[in-house]
Amino acid sequence: MAASTHFLLIAFLALVTSQAIASDPSPLQDFCVADLHSPVKLPGLNTLGISLARIDYAPLGQNPPHTHPRATEILTVLEGTLYVGFVTSNTDNGNKLFAKVLNKGDVFVFPQGLIHFQFNPVHDKPAIAIAALSSQNLGLLLLPTQSLDQSHRSQMMSWLRPSRCKRGQLIGSRLSFGRTTTTK
Repeated sequence: MAASTHFLLIAFLALVTSQAIASDPSPLQDFCVADLHSPVKLPGLNTLGISLARIDYAPLGQNPPHTHPRATEILTVLEGTLYVGFVTSNTDNGNKLFAKVLNKGDVFVFPQGLIHFQFNPVHDKPAIAIAALSSQNLGLLLLPTQSLDQSHRSQMMSWLRPSRCKRGQLIGSRLSFGRTTTTK
């Protein structure tokens, strides 16, 4: 009897204490000295708890629906035009799409953990953006094509109606939610 009680107690403690805790690594130094000869990375950001990325979008390119479970993202458009948005996670009142067309100099914030996307609607010009994220360990979850219901797909593509497109542009049919078409 005592052995089974001890076994149950040990099993319970093992289950309770085995939960993973995910967070940014604790900075072990106050600052990081940058390697000025590195053209690829910004080592000066190391241990500051932020990430920075430049994203080049091909004409009609996209960053398909995805989420960052541990970071908020701020996107700034440097060149071109982007159609961006996110879907709320309020299931009581129905998920709502917040989307906007951004031009050079515009900024958009994607809250932590929400599904969001970016799309270059222009058929002949690339777009460039800078994404700043509030974590070094942001996480990236790409969503499968089936994850968004038809109403959200329709909302995302509704702005592509002919009155908003220049003559000769057919871009609504090119917005696919299953693959990335950004350039590197």
